[in-house]
Amino acid sequence: MSGNNVALIVAAGKGKRMGSEISKQFLSLKGKPLLYYTIKAFSQCTKIDSIVLVLSKEAIDFTRKEIVERYDFKKVSSLVEGGKERQESVYNGLKAIGNCNIVAIHDGARPFVTTDIIETGISYAESFGASACGVKTKDTIKVVNEEGFSVTTPDRNTLMAVQTPQCFKYELIRQCHEKAALEEYLATDDTMIVEKYGQRVYLYEGDYKNIKVTTPEDMLLGERILDKL
Repeated sequence: MSGNNVALIVAAGKGKRMGSEISKQFLSLKGKPLLYYTIKAFSQCTKIDSIVLVLSKEAIDFTRKEIVERYDFKKVSSLVEGGKERQESVYNGLKAIGNCNIVAIHDGARPFVTTDIIETGISYAESFGASACGVKTKDTIKVVNEEGFSVTTPDRNTLMAVQTPQCFKYELIRQCHEKAALEEYLATDDTMIVEKYGQRVYLYEGDYKNIKVTTPEDMLLGERILDKL
């Protein structure tokens, strides 16, 4: 896959906050699984050559038959079993890719990403090695101590809520994940992993509609977003 750009869509989580027995990425939104919209967004992007899906073991056959084959997503090249944590799932996906130019790592439950956001992320990753989209925080953010008291208030103009996709040169992100695995370093997202090993991440403007569906309220918001598309 050298020279190609690959979307690595991570959808192996259970989504406990949704309060559903069904994993959130398979919940129905306007008659189609949530994951359908995420795959569709990357399938329609001409700068994405192939898609790797990372799923729980029990979801692989269902996803292949009921989403990939049913909706004829030809760019999906691999369905990979995830790990216990998101970081392990991403690493499994990276190993399955083998090699490529840029890898765009994206949350399976973030279905409203646009072509422009994907392409911009790829372009910045080609220039800087790593990039991620995000939005300015609307609320004042407080740093809190262990006793529950406010310690300081960061300047809101310097803060950004990071979204996905997070795009990286493939060799960079794979090598950083390999080091993190050896050192048992755990991060909450992939930008933290490359930053730990000295790589700067360029942040660019995402979209407030590029939500991660986490709660039942997010499903209602998702329906309204789809109505306006």
